[in-house]
Amino acid sequence: MHTHGTHRMRAAFAGSNQQHQMSQVPSLRVAVLIERRCQPTVWEAWRFRITEVLIDDGGFGTEMRTLRDDGQTAIFLHPGLPVTLHSDEGEGYYLNLSSGSPVWFVMWRTADEDPSRAWPEFVTLSYNEAGRLLDAQERVDNVPLPAELCQWLQAYTDEHYRPEPKKRRRPVSFQSPDQR
Repeated sequence: MHTHGTHRMRAAFAGSNQQHQMSQVPSLRVAVLIERRCQPTVWEAWRFRITEVLIDDGGFGTEMRTLRDDGQTAIFLHPGLPVTLHSDEGEGYYLNLSSGSPVWFVMWRTADEDPSRAWPEFVTLSYNEAGRLLDAQERVDNVPLPAELCQWLQAYTDEHYRPEPKKRRRPVSFQSPDQR
């Protein structure tokens, strides 16, 4: 699936790149794959994990669907989630890219009335935005960002963000007593 997903991503990305240049608001749609495991331990009834984020060129449809369910492990596809870049999130994109392993951040929830159901609510590429979601006690998982999208995000970040130069602090021992 990963190879087919990468091919689909490249084709959709090529088309969406043209839309980015015309609209000036960089955005794309993604589909999120969530894996559900039944009773992975004696203490858990269900465990979920985000397994992949794919570019959604519209071929996945609009509704969540089950790709596999053998009673123990199930894979669900959730299409149509928007990812939009915002100039005020430049630092968050920079931090994601400079981490050495850029990722998609996926915020997801489970249903209170049926804990066997989970779905993605939000996808971002901003480290800071993911941090704010975690601070708000949301579930946020991450999966690797493909190289093609790292380049796209890097180009946007280079255009919209400049890290502040680091200011060297003088050691306290070199400061006059009235400046300490």
